[in-house]
Amino acid sequence: MNVQRTIAADVTVTGIGLHSGESCTVTFRPAPPDTGIVFVRIDLPGEPSIPSHPDHLCQRQRRTALAIGEVEVHTCEHFLAAAYGLGIDNLRVELNAVEFPGLDGSAKDFVELLRGAGILEQGDERRLFEVTEPISVSDGRTTLIALPWKGGLKITYTLDDHGGALGGAQVVEVELTEQAFAEQIAPARTFCLKKEVDMLRAAGLGKGANYENTCVYDGTQVVGTTLRFPDEAARHKVLDLIGDLAHAHRRLHAHIIAVRSGHRENMLLVQELNRRITVAERPKVVLDVKKILALLPHRFPMLLVDRVVEYEPGKRIVGLKAVTVNEPFFQGHFPGTPVLPGVLQLEAMAQTGAIMLMLNEEAGSKRLPYFMSMDRVKFRRAVEPGDMMRIEIDVLRLRSRMSACMAKTFVDGQLCCEAEIRSVMLEP
Repeated sequence: MNVQRTIAADVTVTGIGLHSGESCTVTFRPAPPDTGIVFVRIDLPGEPSIPSHPDHLCQRQRRTALAIGEVEVHTCEHFLAAAYGLGIDNLRVELNAVEFPGLDGSAKDFVELLRGAGILEQGDERRLFEVTEPISVSDGRTTLIALPWKGGLKITYTLDDHGGALGGAQVVEVELTEQAFAEQIAPARTFCLKKEVDMLRAAGLGKGANYENTCVYDGTQVVGTTLRFPDEAARHKVLDLIGDLAHAHRRLHAHIIAVRSGHRENMLLVQELNRRITVAERPKVVLDVKKILALLPHRFPMLLVDRVVEYEPGKRIVGLKAVTVNEPFFQGHFPGTPVLPGVLQLEAMAQTGAIMLMLNEEAGSKRLPYFMSMDRVKFRRAVEPGDMMRIEIDVLRLRSRMSACMAKTFVDGQLCCEAEIRSVMLEP
């Protein structure tokens, strides 16, 4: 069984941040199932925590960083890669500074540290996501593609020759297992070109970097150290990619093909993967027509919502309306070229929003939703018999008596109508 894992005992390490140059002590502690990875800044008042989640990512040059308000954690990608590579799901990670220790510039020391603590299976099932169709992200210079792969996670990475410094393009392919990660990827150190050193220092970065924890390429030579692998630079790019993939909502079954990607592009792929995961795990039907009839006072021919397929309380609701040629209004509305009346598109949007308001009502309430106003109404595309309307409602403001929502209808992904709708709850 594919089960969640944590460590068996506390373990601590101290080192210097690669960019800040400041000392940081990190203690890794076991955590219960479904905790995930949670960073705790024990040096700050109240010991604020930051869950490892893509919603908390923030832009910081040359490193992965997480933030909630003014509380930040920097350069966590090497540790996250180690946790992912070892199959560790749940940890409490306590830091007494903003930046993780750089250690030897790779994930090797984190792997040894976590393995030394003992890895414990927790019994609760680990949730997975299997890519079933190609997913791609590209900006013309870099490309990432996720392809179906039932064997777990496979990565193929191509790194360009960095203007000749690497002596040619480097290609690394690995099927991620605990052993493969520990032996083939974890020891690969971070790298840069010698001409970049002064620029990094001028930007206040690389204060803790040296020739042992960073492979510095001067021409085709590496300064002050010996490479652990001929293609160490590309292997480190794989390490960074694994650390970024740790932000996916589920562990992945996929073949990731990456060309010249860095943290920014990696996270674009992660964001798209997370969107697909969210869609895949939504219930296919939240409310069927029987439940809708129990909420709304509308009846044939004025009930214009067939199903609710998404619902986030107080935030968002999505309904569907199948438009058939048997609708009674088609007999008189452009009968030679039947088109759904625009006012009925608005009515369908209002009814979908009304369902959310009714779901928000207390048991026993007799209040009903009524139109209050409509603004910014625009019609973009005709709706015809045979179309399936997708009605998306996003809440702008929601109070006990009144609501304001941004409503849109789509057919086959094309926007048909949009409006800002306000409603009020009143006793009939």
